[in-house]
Amino acid sequence: MGVLTDYFRATGAAAVVRALARADGGSPAVGPRPAFDGLEAKGIDPVVVLGQLVAAVRRVPWEAGLVREQPVWPTTAPPGPDGPEGEEDDPWVTGPWVMQLDDAVRDSLAALPDAEIPAVVARWALAEELQPASAEEVRPVAEELIRLARRARGADERLYCWICV
Repeated sequence: MGVLTDYFRATGAAAVVRALARADGGSPAVGPRPAFDGLEAKGIDPVVVLGQLVAAVRRVPWEAGLVREQPVWPTTAPPGPDGPEGEEDDPWVTGPWVMQLDDAVRDSLAALPDAEIPAVVARWALAEELQPASAEEVRPVAEELIRLARRARGADERLYCWICV
């Protein structure tokens, strides 16, 4: 079973919640009538795999917390330290989930000069979570994420990740 992840840009959490409510929790970034500018990035979770891209851009080692995120969906209170209760209808168990990424992620990706993209992608492709993919295979998604971050920064919008199992 794979994890579906879509990245998109929006003006704020309220707009995202409205769009998700209309879409019954479905991705607001893909499909026949997307609510937001975004992209499919299957398996590129925000904390680890996107975090590895951000680390490659910043030329620092990856570490937990490099990508800070804030839950936007579900709109119920997040579970306590022991996690969700495990009830089948608990949205924190079933998903989907939407996380708002911190602006430092957007700005790091957006500021990357085009000339540095091949070197960054080569570093990112070494991430264990991307194996056995090559730099050529992961470059398109990296470029799309960078372009999305540039559009978000230019429009003074935030980046979000929709996640579904």
